[in-house]
Amino acid sequence: MTDTHGFHDRGPADTSDLSDPVEPGPRSSVSPAVPPPVTTSEAPDRPERKHLPLWQESALLLAVALVLAIAIKALFMQAFYIPSGSMNDTLVLNDRILVQKVSYWGAGEPQRGDIVVFEDPGGWLDAPAGAGATNPVTRALEIFGLYPTGGHLVKRVIGVGGDRVRCCDRQGRIEVNGVPLNEQEYLAPGQQPSMIDFDIKVEPGYLWVEGDNRSNSADSRVHLGDPGGGQVPVGNVVGKVFSVVWPLGHAKLLQRPATFDSVD
Repeated sequence: MTDTHGFHDRGPADTSDLSDPVEPGPRSSVSPAVPPPVTTSEAPDRPERKHLPLWQESALLLAVALVLAIAIKALFMQAFYIPSGSMNDTLVLNDRILVQKVSYWGAGEPQRGDIVVFEDPGGWLDAPAGAGATNPVTRALEIFGLYPTGGHLVKRVIGVGGDRVRCCDRQGRIEVNGVPLNEQEYLAPGQQPSMIDFDIKVEPGYLWVEGDNRSNSADSRVHLGDPGGGQVPVGNVVGKVFSVVWPLGHAKLLQRPATFDSVD
């Protein structure tokens, strides 16, 4: 008799849909498509940068420095030395001074009270003083602005074009356009404003100049009888003195005296 308890004999399980197990082993990986780095031997050839020899570099730097020195001298600033005592005690013998040219660019002109360096208007300097540097080395340095220049004059502007300048009022003071000047601020000790009487009208484009050491200054007053009547052409002015740089004990900045502020 057959057993009827609900159980059937199904036989062995069907495993035909199962994959065979994968054998262990190394796996291959996929990398981004980046080319390998270029080694030095594979880098493209580049021309090597050549350096100038030391002597050529030095010569080039020297040439550039000289060009800059000439440009500075021509446009901005120049060094001079004081050859006499005519500007005592503001400027004394052998002072080294700096002259700036920027103030007189364009329409700018010297103002009353400025101390200016100017070229000889004719016959103010004797031959040795007018010659400037005579040593070839110092002469070359002077050209490039590396040595204080000689052969010029330095004075204070008292009157400009259109001014009437006269000496003197009852108190012995110089007058400009009827205004007496109080010059004790800059005159050398014991100096009078002038021992020479004069009454002049400054021509347009000209200056009336005097030294601060009045009794020892061959300035406009002394050259009244010369061609031009002692007046200095504005075109002869090199620049305005703004500083004494040597010797250190006398180094200072120079300012325009306040007495000229009241002159119209």
